[in-house]
Amino acid sequence: MVICAGSGGVGKTTASAAIALGLAAQGARVAVVTIDPARRL
Repeated sequence: MVICAGSGGVGKTTASAAIALGLAAQGARVAVVTIDPARRL
């Protein structure tokens, strides 16, 4: 899954973390990789 948007401050990091945590809570194996230079995830 890829989450991207052209502008900042639209919730990409929050959405990515929430989706990853939700999938992991259901037993899915999850890996999160970021190329965000701000490294906020």
